[in-house]
Amino acid sequence: MKFLASLNNRYAVKAMNGQRLPDDKLNQILEAIRLAPTSSGIQPFNVFVITNQAVKDRIRAFSFNQSVVSDCSHLLVFAAWDTYTPDRINSFFDLTIKERGFTNEGWENYRNQLLKTLPVRDTETNFTHAAKQVYIAFGFALAAAAIEDVGSTPMEGFKSIEVDEVLGLREKGLRSVVMLTLGFSNTEKDWLKPLKKVRKSADELFIRID
Repeated sequence: MKFLASLNNRYAVKAMNGQRLPDDKLNQILEAIRLAPTSSGIQPFNVFVITNQAVKDRIRAFSFNQSVVSDCSHLLVFAAWDTYTPDRINSFFDLTIKERGFTNEGWENYRNQLLKTLPVRDTETNFTHAAKQVYIAFGFALAAAAIEDVGSTPMEGFKSIEVDEVLGLREKGLRSVVMLTLGFSNTEKDWLKPLKKVRKSADELFIRID
């Protein structure tokens, strides 16, 4: 399968060459993120798509000076909602009604159920839940990049508070969770590219209960 072949070829690029990513490839990756499933379909996050060199350079300073941050074509910063609010929940339900052109009692009951349970939870619990939804979309982005033959580097190694300040996230009710660089490998400096992919065997990884 092309999908599995693409995943087998995927790796975390360690050096990028600064080449611009074609718009069609970028758009395929972004659409995969948009279509990813999330809890209740709420999509409690935003993704910042950064090409501004000055901003990338600033974020590199808070990412342990990893060169891929400034040398990539596009830097994606996945930022989760800091909490669930009635306005955010209602916005999703209202959009669904608008797009589908109808509502029903069950849908409104579900809206009220979420309104009664999510906003009253503590902020950190809500942020953690939203961050988990980010990782679903993040996985879709990694897979889409592999299919498009686009190099990528998943990154948790950054100072989130400082990155939040660079992008003004806290004022927007957001907190950075994970980043993804997109671009093409600098083959002369990318030490990981020629190395064999290493994963656990299927027998070791999967525990079957028949």
